[in-house]
Amino acid sequence: MAHPLDRPLIIGVALDGAGDGFTAADYVRAARLAEDAGLDFATLDDSLTGEARPDALLTLAAVAPRTRRIGLVPAVTVTHTEPFHVSKAVASLDFASRGRAGWRVEVSRTGADARAVGRRATAPAEELWAEATAVADVVARLWDSWEDDAEIRDVATGRFIDRDKLHYVDFEGPGWSVRGPSITPRPPQGHPLVVVRAEDDHALATAAAAADAVIVTSGTLGAVRERYRRVREEIAAAGRDPDAVTVLAEVHAHLAPGRPGPDRVLPGLVHTGSPGALAEALLEWGRVVDGFAVRFGSTDADLPLFTERTVPLLRESGVLHEGPAPDTLRARFGLGRPANRYEAV
Repeated sequence: MAHPLDRPLIIGVALDGAGDGFTAADYVRAARLAEDAGLDFATLDDSLTGEARPDALLTLAAVAPRTRRIGLVPAVTVTHTEPFHVSKAVASLDFASRGRAGWRVEVSRTGADARAVGRRATAPAEELWAEATAVADVVARLWDSWEDDAEIRDVATGRFIDRDKLHYVDFEGPGWSVRGPSITPRPPQGHPLVVVRAEDDHALATAAAAADAVIVTSGTLGAVRERYRRVREEIAAAGRDPDAVTVLAEVHAHLAPGRPGPDRVLPGLVHTGSPGALAEALLEWGRVVDGFAVRFGSTDADLPLFTERTVPLLRESGVLHEGPAPDTLRARFGLGRPANRYEAV
């Protein structure tokens, strides 16, 4: 199955629904399965109420020291969480994983979340995503509020920090403000990878302004191709380099024999069939996008089939990364460590 792609595909998998959904050991097992297959990253959806799933960021923080190479990308809901806390929590995941953290910027539109947190009411999508753009901006500024060599750790003099290398952010957001600096040193990657699932145009605006990777959710190959073009145009219009942003297609895979396919319309490309047929489909779809974020009908049933039967076929086709895994998630996506905006040149 030779495939004439001129670059490797980036492939991540969702861990949602592993085991009973609330045991850290289940997520560790699923993440290690994906890691051993050489996949690039694993994602986990978020829940503010805890009714459907555990907190994504805390769960992947438990997974981090039990994995070595795979990127960890929790969804982080910014609507009801102070940006200062988002910044230090994602930075802490980057420290725990030694530079393998990302975060998928998410908003909350439900009254249940608003009531559970009690901080604010629901709001229109346009307002929520405009706030998310501001949060992504100030979070990166907080990461930069410590220069890389701000820590002295001089026991003899009792000096831990060079205060001249800490910086105030002084950021005014919609309904909140952040002065800074952070209470957490700059993360190992400088900026953990920012991911946005651009399901609508409001989310796309945030993606264009802030994302290192964008997930598109169109349901046909033609629509994915058009959305890919639109994403790159919006990134360029925002004054950023489209070639520095990875565009992934969301894929829903139902592989286990005897299990029913989806009973509802899912956002994204859908495959129901054998692991080998999925490999063929990904090779074809990979001509249009830079890679895939794969979700499963059943993580426990489908993830093993994907790693054991689909991934080897893709590897034989030469479309996956080969050789030692890069040290950081940013490096896996072809990105360097960003310069600190506050550091004197």
